Amino acid sequence: MSLAKGYFDVGLFTNQYEAQQRFWSEQVGLPFDHTLKLGGGVRQHRYQAGDAVLKLNDARDALPMAERQPIAALLVAVAGLSAPRELQDPDGNAITLVPAGHEGINGLAVRLQVTDVAQSSQFYQQVLACTEVSPGVLRCGEALLLLEQASARCAPDTAPLVAKGLRYLTLQVFDCDAAYASALAAGAEGTKAPVNMGSTARIAFIRDPDGIWIELSERASVTGKTIG
Repeated sequence: MSLAKGYFDVGLFTNQYEAQQRFWSEQVGLPFDHTLKLGGGVRQHRYQAGDAVLKLNDARDALPMAERQPIAALLVAVAGLSAPRELQDPDGNAITLVPAGHEGINGLAVRLQVTDVAQSSQFYQQVLACTEVSPGVLRCGEALLLLEQASARCAPDTAPLVAKGLRYLTLQVFDCDAAYASALAAGAEGTKAPVNMGSTARIAFIRDPDGIWIELSERASVTGKTIG
């Protein structure tokens, strides 16, 4: 799979936009970029984290709570920070601020709680062409995925995408249709076939063995290609 951007983005859903906005702008210090209307009463507020994007999806309607949150923590690289700092956002999501470059982390990284580290590592290498840095540590483009063994074998996350919490990763690709077909051929579960989001992007969704949602996005502003 050919990535159009070196760093993945991370999306979360919330019903507490104002509190979340203060958290990401003031406590974390990420610069706000712009807002998109996604439809269905959801607005996406985009914050820059180096070359990555934190996508704060503000839902009008009450969100369900997923029984399991495989994206256990979001790690944010912050320039000028001297040591890691553990935080929780207004919805209780685990957020760790780390000095830029700390243990190879730049932009955003995620800690994924998985039922089988070896199986998940194989999935990400085969489906998304990640490379293994060390056992349980994978490089996806220039960003890191940190796989952590769950304390007990858990059923995959079956909640819908639009649920409270850290819900999905976004990989920017040059060709959404080709990337989606390649992912399915490599064994991924296809949950949403490619569709245009106006002239902004063409997107599709797959899920990993633990039910983590992964968006494949052919975004016009990244690829330089016309959508539609």
